[in-house]
Amino acid sequence: MRYDLVIFDNDGVLVDSEPISNTILAGYLTELGHPTSYEESLRDYMGAAVHRVHDTVMERSGQRLPADFDEILHARVFAAFERELVPVDGVAEVLGKLVADGVPYCVASSGSHERIRVGHRKTGLDQWFREETVFSAEDVGRGKPAPDLFLHAAERMGVAPERCVVVEDSRLGVQAALAAGMDVYGFTAMTAAERLAGAKGYFGAMAELPALLV
Repeated sequence: MRYDLVIFDNDGVLVDSEPISNTILAGYLTELGHPTSYEESLRDYMGAAVHRVHDTVMERSGQRLPADFDEILHARVFAAFERELVPVDGVAEVLGKLVADGVPYCVASSGSHERIRVGHRKTGLDQWFREETVFSAEDVGRGKPAPDLFLHAAERMGVAPERCVVVEDSRLGVQAALAAGMDVYGFTAMTAAERLAGAKGYFGAMAELPALLV
């Protein structure tokens, strides 16, 4: 193994949540008078913390989102997760191989700790992640594309950034990993490789990932 720590993004990499959450986000923004298509939501917000939604709407419209926006959005997303969420195909096998090989790993997500845990409980991935290996943008001042979250995860896990590899499926996540001085592999199941420019390599199915890390 070339790396001492594998850092996984969560949404779209561990849990197949991006179609669910972006459908809901686009619908809610449209409902509030900020017309947004599913494709636009993926383009603008995939991989981002919710503060980016507030910042983008303010920048484009000069209007603030309602004070209860986050609460309502999360309630709708969590309810949909309980109905529909599944793990990304093959990810449990990848995690099992890392455990068998003795390779440390963690998750560093733009989502809240609650969102991560809800998703992991629903999909059964909670068995693979101890509390001390779960990191959220809530833990740092700036979310992706800033490097803060990945650097925080590496520090807490006791691994130098240059010995870490990140698994990402969003443009913002790839940018954050590169800014942190880490190698990053782009998961192209939902995002075209050209949108993940700068990644060390690309893969379209989880079964392909272990071979890239050795």
